[in-house]
Amino acid sequence: MGTTYSMLTQYDIEEVQEYCNNLFSQQEIVSLYERFCQLDRNSKGFISADEILSVPEFSLNPLSQRLLKMVDGLNFKDFVAFLSAFSSKASIRQKIELIFKIYDLDGNGKVTYHDVLEVFRDLTGSFMSEEQREEVLRHLLEEAGYAKTSSLLLDDFIKILDYPGLKMEVEVPID
Repeated sequence: MGTTYSMLTQYDIEEVQEYCNNLFSQQEIVSLYERFCQLDRNSKGFISADEILSVPEFSLNPLSQRLLKMVDGLNFKDFVAFLSAFSSKASIRQKIELIFKIYDLDGNGKVTYHDVLEVFRDLTGSFMSEEQREEVLRHLLEEAGYAKTSSLLLDDFIKILDYPGLKMEVEVPID
């Protein structure tokens, strides 16, 4: 799977399938490879932030700048691994781990009040005032048993988001 694009071999497909914990079928991997090749306009073997932004759905996402940091420079295997969190077969934990990475602005393995507030700003835009955002966030943290000064680790984040009845159905269309 170098930078020359041709058809994937059966070995390549199985290797990628194993790398992403078998969350995609072989046909889905082939479809993802075709899409990856379309995005990698210069056939460099990885996709850049500019190439990702050419996807209208991505560029319109309020969290696109945060996601760009995660996908800029991914090779095909890592691209598929990133997308695996959006698979209907991905576990709640895998989905929450991706969300945690989005919220962990500085990549230090902790999510702070400030981190969540920044993402909340991106998501709400001008629909909420800063005071409303802070009030909602403060209430949410208190309900979950955390203070404004708390730093959430991944396990804390999972504890807050992984409760009965939570449906995280975020999927990426393959075709």
